Amino acid sequence: MFAAPLARAFASTTLQRDRQNDASAAASATPPPSQGEELIVQLLTQRFKPAQLKVQDVSGGCGSFYAISISSKEFKGLSTIKAHRMVNEELKEVIKGIHGLQLRTMAEE
Repeated sequence: MFAAPLARAFASTTLQRDRQNDASAAASATPPPSQGEELIVQLLTQRFKPAQLKVQDVSGGCGSFYAISISSKEFKGLSTIKAHRMVNEELKEVIKGIHGLQLRTMAEE
């Protein structure tokens, strides 16, 4: 699936450890995560142990389109397509009920 340019700024839901490092700024800068965002963060964190993970419902809050950016050692040496397939496989139950997914994967250095 290909994502169209996003109309609103890319605010993010980050991993808990990122929030702890900057709790006061995160509380004032980002809205609370939606149930769908929390589920995706939980699934991807368990599977990939990411160094960085951002998940945002970019559908206006209805849960039909998500933007995900993830950095993990699991992607080292893999093509973008293979890394995306790994994420899609992990989220297959979640994404079968949504309209679109914007995905960015990076290998952790």
